[in-house]
Amino acid sequence: MTYLLRRLAVFPLVLIGVSIVVFVAIRMVPGDAITAMLGTEAGLLTPAQRESLAAYFGIDQPWFVQYGRWLAGLLHGNLGISSTYGKPVLEIILERFPLTLELALLSMIIALVVGVPAGVFAATHNEKLSDLGVRIAAMIGQSTPNFVLALLIIYTLSAGFGVLPAMGEFSPLWQDPLRNLGQLILPAITLGFAFAASVTRISRSAMLDVLSDDYVRTARSKGVSARGVIWRHALPNALIPVVTLSGIEFGYLLGGAVIVEQIYALPGLGRLVLDAILQRDYALVQGAVLFIAFNFMIVNLLVDLAYVALDPRIRLGEQ
Repeated sequence: MTYLLRRLAVFPLVLIGVSIVVFVAIRMVPGDAITAMLGTEAGLLTPAQRESLAAYFGIDQPWFVQYGRWLAGLLHGNLGISSTYGKPVLEIILERFPLTLELALLSMIIALVVGVPAGVFAATHNEKLSDLGVRIAAMIGQSTPNFVLALLIIYTLSAGFGVLPAMGEFSPLWQDPLRNLGQLILPAITLGFAFAASVTRISRSAMLDVLSDDYVRTARSKGVSARGVIWRHALPNALIPVVTLSGIEFGYLLGGAVIVEQIYALPGLGRLVLDAILQRDYALVQGAVLFIAFNFMIVNLLVDLAYVALDPRIRLGEQ
């Protein structure tokens, strides 16, 4: 409990640091919200009109004043109003987040269901032809960019089978589960492919280390079956590096897979942040990045707690 409280106490400090970095970085990008919104027509504005719009968007004050106003609103649960959508930032984020969360979960399930058994199989057939085949496949998966695989999938479906992935208006899971799955399964495979390759390599390496430990040899000497040794004794300890990798990857996925969302025309969180940056929507960029950072810290905390569940010898917070 002490460890948990210490970690939670650090959250506000990290979020403030992230907010400062994002606040400064987005304002160093050339242009402003007025120019991004009006385009070439911004040059037709009179000085009085530009000053009025700047005051409306809150960009007429020095940076530290703007940050102070935004931080004061944040402490009251207000992330500001999006200049692009004209709605509260938190409302927009919560509209886009379910898609990103579902895509991240599907990608993780695909990666773990494929990667962990493949890694265990390779480790138990070490230096054999089958092990070599798994390692080559994992290397190809890690070295293939997501956008290449996405384009290959779309091209194969359209040129080979005369169909295209289900795009267009996104259907939430609770409204049309079949259409929702049809829209997300190919992006999930695209994201899960490279991650499955990483899981395969990590789980293979971890299993090789664990299979040489004393307690595994003891279990074998007691007559435990080979399957029991592998899946009941060795695998739980071998999963610790896999959990670490999964936590990091899941955190990145919750931030939105920008390229994959763009290719498959998915209105997710990553695409939202990209559009907000292009539109110089300061409040939306700051709120979305802060939301992503918070999710990342929550995932990392859950990963640390999962260590104890997998290996009771681990005691968090002890010296």
